[in-house]
Amino acid sequence: MVKTGSSPSQSLQTKDLFIMAKLLQIDSSILGTNSVSRQLTAQIVASWRAAHPATEVSYLDLAVNTPSHLSAESLGFCLPAGAADLSDAQQRENAVSEALVSQFLAADVLVIGAPLYNFFIPTQLKAWIDRVSQVGRTFKYTEKGPVGLAGGKTIIVASARGGV
Repeated sequence: MVKTGSSPSQSLQTKDLFIMAKLLQIDSSILGTNSVSRQLTAQIVASWRAAHPATEVSYLDLAVNTPSHLSAESLGFCLPAGAADLSDAQQRENAVSEALVSQFLAADVLVIGAPLYNFFIPTQLKAWIDRVSQVGRTFKYTEKGPVGLAGGKTIIVASARGGV
C-alpha cells in the first residue's frame, strides 16, 4: 500500500496510482558507488518503473550538485518575485532555489536517498530541504501551526547507516 493522503481512506494500491507519474530520485550520499542508500534508491526506482513503465524519472545528485546552505544571499526567495533590490548574488541564489522548488513541486513521487552521517542526514540534503521549504509554496502558517501545501505526493525515503 502507498499512502497518498492524510487519512487511511485515501490509501490506494500502487498499481492504481501514477500511470503517467513524474518521479524525482534524489541521492545525497558522498560515497558514490560504495553507497548503500544509492543502491537502495536505484532498486526502488527500478521497481517503481517496472510497475509503472510510463513514469518519467528525473535525477538529482546532491553530492555533485550541492545547493549552498542558507545565507543572506540565498534568502532572496523570501522576497517578492522580481524585487528590484536583490543583489546579483541574491538573484543567482534565488534562481537555484526556484529551480529546486519547481522540480520538487512537479514531482508526483520522490525517492530520497538519506544516509546518516554522525547521526544525521547529510548537510547537502538539509540544504535541499531548506531550499524547497518555502512559505506560500510548499507550506503555510496557520493558527494551529505550519500546514503543508504540496500534498498528494508519494515520498519514499531510503535510509542507510553504518560504520567506517
